[in-house]
Amino acid sequence: MSFYHSLMRKNFQKNRLFVARAKRKSWPQYFIWIVLAITLFYGALFLWPVVPSASNDPSSHAGSYKVKIASQSGIAAISMQLSEQGISSNRVILQVAARALFINSKLKPGTYLFPVRASLASILQQMARGDRVRESISIIPGMTIWQVRGLIDRHPALIHQTKGLSSKEFLAALNLSYPADEGLFFPDTYIFDPDDADISIYRRSAQAMQKQLSQIWETRPLDTPLKTPYELLILASIIEKETGRASDRSMVAAVFLNRLKLGMPLQTDPTVIYGIGPKFDGNLRKADLRKDSPYNTYMRKGLPPTPIAIPSKESLLAALNPAHTDAIYFVARGDGSSHFSKTLKEHESAVDQYQRNRKSSIQPSSK
Repeated sequence: MSFYHSLMRKNFQKNRLFVARAKRKSWPQYFIWIVLAITLFYGALFLWPVVPSASNDPSSHAGSYKVKIASQSGIAAISMQLSEQGISSNRVILQVAARALFINSKLKPGTYLFPVRASLASILQQMARGDRVRESISIIPGMTIWQVRGLIDRHPALIHQTKGLSSKEFLAALNLSYPADEGLFFPDTYIFDPDDADISIYRRSAQAMQKQLSQIWETRPLDTPLKTPYELLILASIIEKETGRASDRSMVAAVFLNRLKLGMPLQTDPTVIYGIGPKFDGNLRKADLRKDSPYNTYMRKGLPPTPIAIPSKESLLAALNPAHTDAIYFVARGDGSSHFSKTLKEHESAVDQYQRNRKSSIQPSSK
């Protein structure tokens, strides 16, 4: 090997050793820069405020900022909606931040009250938890349809799409095929987001009632005089209105079922009252019982044409699971309970006992 080649070889080895040493010295510096960048990123993510310092909703708490995110919104749509509502937001930064927090697929729509001057990490985590503003409305057993519609029409957090619709238009909007809109909605408390449409409450409630009605109808005994699930709904609504104490429910059901089997008129005051409508003043008179209508069960045998109220699940069950009794009369005792009788003579004696000192006007629940 020549002197020149030997010298070149030594120089190459020295240069390679120098580069290797330089690389070993630069890795700690790179690592420090990487750690510093990550720290600054997460620091900004958790500490830099993106929510304005003042509330935008007079009806909410002064320390919160109200934002609504539409359903089925992706990252880009969320970023746009946040920006439109006054929150500093960039789609790329929002996406990177959500991925860094491992919540990019967990962000939920709805109405939120973000703390003023909250950070991007804070509001993203709140959206991932679904910690949003929620409203509720309660449909109570025994309510009539005009009471339910009035209740929902007055709720300030709903968008009122069905307000003012006729019964026929209302049923068409809900895609329901029934003679009337009475009794079709299941009593429960319904939770919803502010600015939801009222029709969504009706749909959920109607679906819940159809589910309960279908399941309970499948358990019907062979000897029931009821022919359809709708007849079950009608009878259950009468039981609901006639039951003052829950423990009497199966006995009330038995009285009406026994009357149907015997071909006797049901003679129930709540159906007559329903036929009078919202103008009923609370006083049922003899003249009302003598006025014929499809709901006058003193003058007409069988069930009325529609339900007269919203029945509870318990009343639906009672209509197919009555008490084992031959009773065909009952009278209110005045304490919420009823006295049941098998004969007219026994019934008249009970009426005299429990309603002796009452006014001569016809009293509800005296059958």
